[in-house]
Amino acid sequence: MGPYLSERAWGTVREDYSADGNAWDSFPHDHARSRAYRWNEDGMAGISDIRQDLCLGLALWNGADPILKERMFGLTGPQGNHGEDAKEYWWYLDAVPSHAWLRWRYHYPQSAFPYQRLVEHHRGRDEPELELLDTGAFGEDRYWSVDVAYAKASPTEVLARITVCNHGPEEASLSVLPTLWFRNTWRVSGEEPPALFLDGDGIAAEHQRLGGYRLDAAPAGGVVPQALFCNNETNKPRIFNGPPLTAFPKDGINDHVVSGAATVNPAQRGTKAAWWYRLSVPAGGTAEIRLRLHRPGDAATPGSVNGSAEHRWATSAFEETTASREREADEFYTALAPAGTDPERMRVLRQACAGLVWSKQMYPYRVNRWLDGDTGQPPPPPGHRTGRNAG
Repeated sequence: MGPYLSERAWGTVREDYSADGNAWDSFPHDHARSRAYRWNEDGMAGISDIRQDLCLGLALWNGADPILKERMFGLTGPQGNHGEDAKEYWWYLDAVPSHAWLRWRYHYPQSAFPYQRLVEHHRGRDEPELELLDTGAFGEDRYWSVDVAYAKASPTEVLARITVCNHGPEEASLSVLPTLWFRNTWRVSGEEPPALFLDGDGIAAEHQRLGGYRLDAAPAGGVVPQALFCNNETNKPRIFNGPPLTAFPKDGINDHVVSGAATVNPAQRGTKAAWWYRLSVPAGGTAEIRLRLHRPGDAATPGSVNGSAEHRWATSAFEETTASREREADEFYTALAPAGTDPERMRVLRQACAGLVWSKQMYPYRVNRWLDGDTGQPPPPPGHRTGRNAG
């Protein structure tokens, strides 16, 4: 597992199957929660296997937004007065090339995210961009900071710690949804879809190439998360005004959490799943979520968090592994940095290197297949063959 999951896959040329080559309008942000990607996936603080068959990312909901925050939002090239522009605040804090230690941070407003205000900025090229901070979304410091740390106990066992801090002046609620899903390769390959399902107190993942994985989630401050399941399939009625592929499409978890819709599978099975934590955090307080993604059949290695459910989340089991990986990262950068590097320059060095590691991306692109279209799928329009990537 590594940080191969892009923060944004919507609006890219690979996902553009239009007649005019306008990638921005062919797959806009508004489609992303409801439409299965063809070539890769996206998510926040995301990791995946090297083929991106199985993905793990973060979703958030502040109770005010019309949609879950599952990926980064920004202005398209035509929308921005200075061109394409991400309108989110996130940081790569730390990482090592082996991906055995990764840290990431995001700031999320407690008020409704100003999507429309950012688009309708009414600013010209000779004016500065309207930034998220300019909209007042972080007024009175009413925001959440969300830190995600991944520590590997073995090549097939990843421990995750999600820490949320309420920076607002009063108690606030936040839904945190660590989400596990399969990239939809079965639509074009004809393979049998893989499966996610509830297995005791964990979400089991079965895939013909990966074998079996499992995502376990610990209670957080007495809050026991609820498992939600849907399918990583396009919501055709919403996107294309066509017949549904499933009653529980890609945006099923979104619609259930935000509006209470009956769009998650009561049989607790699908190709996309999330652990739904509903947290209430006092002003200035924090809450911590602990997860474990692992392949149960693999032999235990030193540092593995095995044993009973209670033992898996014990301080001596979980925290020793994460602390060990962080110490190893300290040793790595101490050896890498020039002698005498002061603490501030060391912090700059580590964040710069973290950006290189976190920005890795799984980038599949078969141009002939993209030009011709997929077997068994509707052919692209004729203009697709003469668009921007035709050469």
